[in-house]
Amino acid sequence: MEDIYSLMTEFLKAFSHPLRLKIVEYLSETEKSVGEIVKYVDGEISNVSRHLALLKKAGILLDRKEGLNIYYHMKNPCIMDFYNCINKAVKSNLEMNRDLLDKIM
Repeated sequence: MEDIYSLMTEFLKAFSHPLRLKIVEYLSETEKSVGEIVKYVDGEISNVSRHLALLKKAGILLDRKEGLNIYYHMKNPCIMDFYNCINKAVKSNLEMNRDLLDKIM
């Protein structure tokens, strides 16, 4: 059973960078080319490619090659349920902190 926890930890570590979260969110609807992803995140191709490779290695993304272009898409769209839950929890925490700050001021 410990092995599954280790694998889950490695999977979750893949989400531990803002750029990777932005990429995952961008790919939630449909596949995109590397060029489209680079433009969306306003990054350097080498940096974005490194993050895409990490997400692919973690089993979050899949890719396909078409001519000279590489397209990425979500391997398991249910990952967005997890993403959306975290997003909702973070926003809820921010609301609670704002309320607390308002009370203190």
